[in-house]
Amino acid sequence: MIPILAAFQFLTIFPTVVKRMFTAQEMGRAVGWFPLVGVVLGFSLYGINQLASLIFPPMVSAALTLIAWIAFTRFFHLDGFMDSLDGLFGGWTPERRLEIMKDSRMGAFGTIGGILVLLTKFAALSSTSTLFPSIMLATTLGRWASPLVIHFFPYAREDGLGIEMKRNVTLREVIVATLVAGVTSWLVFGWLGFVIMFGAAIVAFLTAAYTLRLIPGLTGDIYGTVTTLVEMLTLVAFTAIPI
Repeated sequence: MIPILAAFQFLTIFPTVVKRMFTAQEMGRAVGWFPLVGVVLGFSLYGINQLASLIFPPMVSAALTLIAWIAFTRFFHLDGFMDSLDGLFGGWTPERRLEIMKDSRMGAFGTIGGILVLLTKFAALSSTSTLFPSIMLATTLGRWASPLVIHFFPYAREDGLGIEMKRNVTLREVIVATLVAGVTSWLVFGWLGFVIMFGAAIVAFLTAAYTLRLIPGLTGDIYGTVTTLVEMLTLVAFTAIPI
């Protein structure tokens, strides 16, 4: 149970059950359960949307759902996305890009990118006719994509939590994450769920491959970027599916 609890405590505002620092091995094993966190998050967000829709119109319900999405995840992935944009597009050398990404101050690239992501998510949430599967697959596949890039792509730095996590993520964690994501995709949306899952993998690998053109490896911020992009594009994809 420790890796599962570690996954929830690391990715969400889940109450602190294990009141100690997790070991690098525990955090590595936790990566395999990231999609399970997405499943629970998806159910929670859909429940909030349904409760909100009893009182408010669809656009307000969508806005409240998005606020809960950010609150439940502590702004974690979006912050990484915004830091990545500042670093990747604000620096001229790999060293400078990595330096900017470690800076907690927000720049123009990150601010604009964050606003655009939130606007896109809000538009998709407020206009889709398949709300339950869109939320469920967005949260689940977003947290399945990060284990893929953690395992298959190099890390850029030699210190920090990210490198310790990567060193302890094996093919076993990727398989566990894929099984959780695959079963969820099938149960939620049938064979089309597998199509969207395949698309999520493509987005993850293309994002990682592009990053390697700019810096020598991935970082924790890039992992957050992958999750954010997969979430957003999954929500957008569902708006184009006629039901």
